[in-house]
Amino acid sequence: MTYKVRTAVFPVAGLGTRFLPASKVVPKEMLPVVDMPLIQYAANEAVEAGCRTLVFVVNRYKHAIADYFDTAYELEHRLEMKGRADLLDRVRSTLPDGVRCVFVTQSEARGLGHAVLCARPVVGDEPFAVLLPDDLIWNRGKGALAQMVEVAERERGSVVAVEDVPREKTGSYGIVSLADAGQAHGDALRMAAIVEKPAPERAPSTLGVVGRYVLSGGIFGALAATPPGAGNEIQLTDAIEALIEAGDPVWAYRFAGTRYDCGNKLGLVQATLRYALDDAELRAPTLAHLREVLDGSG
Repeated sequence: MTYKVRTAVFPVAGLGTRFLPASKVVPKEMLPVVDMPLIQYAANEAVEAGCRTLVFVVNRYKHAIADYFDTAYELEHRLEMKGRADLLDRVRSTLPDGVRCVFVTQSEARGLGHAVLCARPVVGDEPFAVLLPDDLIWNRGKGALAQMVEVAERERGSVVAVEDVPREKTGSYGIVSLADAGQAHGDALRMAAIVEKPAPERAPSTLGVVGRYVLSGGIFGALAATPPGAGNEIQLTDAIEALIEAGDPVWAYRFAGTRYDCGNKLGLVQATLRYALDDAELRAPTLAHLREVLDGSG
């Protein structure tokens, strides 16, 4: 049977309290980086990786994301009447043809693992991707998820994105430990265990999990059997650990790209600068303004 990743899950039911008061009315996933919201960058990454069904796990109050991906008939009509074909194309290009959106409600906040489990009726038993839009991964080449899907389909197993983090910050991440070097397949490293937010002195490594996963359908059974863990929530890392213990292959992958943690203010500012500097029209004026600010004249 072909190991094919066709579905991406976006857990977006969180409240985004770090961005209050803005997040009182604007979901954090809708905060813009230059001219696109975070959720659009994540959706683009999933589509590039070959996903054709996008599952958004939302809470009952979040309507902005569904509205964003819906057709804006009145806006499109006005742009058409004004002859603004350029803007009309941008409004219509949020998703390409052949890609569908499904919205699933997470009735109560019970953790990332529970949010992923809510997508089970849509995903079924197939392998699928999970993307956390807070983690914006910039690169000029192939997107991080597309890189991971290649590994998952080659190894026919789950893949977790990792990066090296400072040891003093291990308590903010899921931390992986690796099997012996003989179980490395090129850029994929076989995982021996994963621990949720260990203290620095107890962390098995400094490889921290970031918000990209490709998971086998077996994760749903593991999640359904996972009791509440840290924070009295159902932790996705606990279910991944159960897969590893059951002998299912789970691979750690160091992706090519730079991750910006847009779940906090500094990360969002840094990402905005990175994308502005990568924009042909914005690069020169952005650099000029930064120079003014840094030399005190701005």
